[in-house]
Amino acid sequence: MIDRIKTFDLTNKSIFIAGHNGMVGKATLNELKLKSNKIYTIDKKKLDLRDEYNVAKWFEKNQPQVVINAAAMVGGIHANNIFPVDFLENNLRIQNNIIKCSYNSGVEKLLFLGSSCIYPKECLQPIKEEYLFTGKLEPTNEWYAIAKLAGIKLCEAYQKQYDCNYISLIPTNLYGVNDNFHPLYSHVPAALIRRFHEAKVNNLKSVSVWGTGNPRREFMHVSDLAKAITFMLEYYSSEKPINIGTGLDVSIHDFAKLISQVVDYKGQIVFDHSKPDGMQLKRLDISKATSIGWHPQIDLNNGLKNTYEWALKNIFI
Repeated sequence: MIDRIKTFDLTNKSIFIAGHNGMVGKATLNELKLKSNKIYTIDKKKLDLRDEYNVAKWFEKNQPQVVINAAAMVGGIHANNIFPVDFLENNLRIQNNIIKCSYNSGVEKLLFLGSSCIYPKECLQPIKEEYLFTGKLEPTNEWYAIAKLAGIKLCEAYQKQYDCNYISLIPTNLYGVNDNFHPLYSHVPAALIRRFHEAKVNNLKSVSVWGTGNPRREFMHVSDLAKAITFMLEYYSSEKPINIGTGLDVSIHDFAKLISQVVDYKGQIVFDHSKPDGMQLKRLDISKATSIGWHPQIDLNNGLKNTYEWALKNIFI
């Protein structure tokens, strides 16, 4: 049994979750309700997080003690290729405003969410936190990645210059309830679930999947990340980012096959070699997180079943 030392007590702290309507934000909100009844959220129609003046006014008025930045413009390879300016500029504005206003209003602890896409394209496996900034990024998502890297370094800078308790997590590829199932701009798990579901409903003989199927990826259910966020807020205070994942990977070929089984699609899976694969291998080393007592709990098969059941009730109706 690891001797864990709680460095920060969340009990009844006032907590602001930026991006509470997204997949990660909603899961985090549900998890933190177990810790505090003082949780702030605000719809982006009422507060544009890209607007520094109004973000500063909101912080001055509400004075949260804890801030979680789960707000970001996100999307898959297709979206990153089409909207590079949007992905870089919007994410920089959002995170810079949140971090700066947190400092100016005296926030006690801030948690910033990075992404595993920030690691170099050619990276030793499994990927350790110290591999950041050691090589070129994957071109298909570099705009989003550069923004996230800047956010991590900004949190580190505030720790270094002002001794702020600002931490950064690097989650692996996510899926789960409340995911974005847009046919063009969703990530791999949601995109494939939708594609196989529609093929089943329309009795299609085959489903096309981008790439060769050879790349291997790590996928984590969003509920595990929400638990990690809560855990790390209480038990982690280093300025260095920390990986959050499952420590397990699967080929896109086998992942697509697993989704077809979850959806109960009986047709053929065809891999489109003309489409990009992205990184060939990406699996996080989570030994740093597990060494302080955090472990993922949801296996891939059950997590995908849970996600598809939710989508049937909320998306495919």
